[in-house]
Amino acid sequence: MGITGIVWGYILTSQRAEWTTCSAAAQQMAMRRLEQVRAAKWDPFGYPPVDELVASSFAPNPRVEPLDVPLAGTNKILATNVITIFTVYTDPPLKVIRVDCKWSLMSRGPFTNTLLTYRTSDW
Repeated sequence: MGITGIVWGYILTSQRAEWTTCSAAAQQMAMRRLEQVRAAKWDPFGYPPVDELVASSFAPNPRVEPLDVPLAGTNKILATNVITIFTVYTDPPLKVIRVDCKWSLMSRGPFTNTLLTYRTSDW
């Protein structure tokens, strides 16, 4: 009974550690996409006006990539990044950027890591 409890505890601990690793990798992947979106040029008052801060500028959207986790063999864990951008105000210019990173692990999930930020124009 004691050996079974120890083995079961080890299995649960290793599964939780793997989930935590994948969650951290998904968060980092979402952060990488968010930084790419935040770096886009958006100057509605320039001449000519420039608005690269639209979801179509970041094709493909959604983007499917493997999570950056150390794995043996060919067991890739794929994650899907979805970018959503919408305008909150036009005067003063303000947009919301949302990045969702969806992933599954061991037939559990899907899990979603979400980042949300506001951005004003470059003026």
